[in-house]
Amino acid sequence: MLNVSIICVGKLKEKFWTDACHEYAKRLKGFCSFSIVEADEEKLPDMPSETQIQNTLEKEGQRILSKIPKNAKVISMCIEGKQRSSEKLAKELADMAVNGASSIAFVIGGSWGLSDEVKNMSFMRLSMSEMTFPHQLARVMLCEQIYRAFQINSNGKYHK
Repeated sequence: MLNVSIICVGKLKEKFWTDACHEYAKRLKGFCSFSIVEADEEKLPDMPSETQIQNTLEKEGQRILSKIPKNAKVISMCIEGKQRSSEKLAKELADMAVNGASSIAFVIGGSWGLSDEVKNMSFMRLSMSEMTFPHQLARVMLCEQIYRAFQINSNGKYHK
């Protein structure tokens, strides 16, 4: 069975976000082994310097890298990534599995993004939108899109 994980910086603070992620995790059980792994977020002052931001990205990046499963295909969620339709993402996930991937790890960085080290080791850079979303909502949206991809690939009725 394919292992799919979301590795993200920070914790969900509101119960409704947690409930939504749990719902998609429950739905995904029939398709894959799914997990959400949280990495600690660095605390920054209200007006951080560029050096403080870079240090934060590096520290969070090291935490992320330590949580990525060995041999996982890494998909970094970042603003400079390419946008894809749900159908195209579904096809790409299916192709990864057919071509021998046993583990896929989606990565969501902190409020300042992802370190270059994480982005550079990624198999794919993916963007949800040109719009900006709260990280908590982005996590739920990613869970939903992963579920949608499996539904598309299994000809389920969820995707219309």
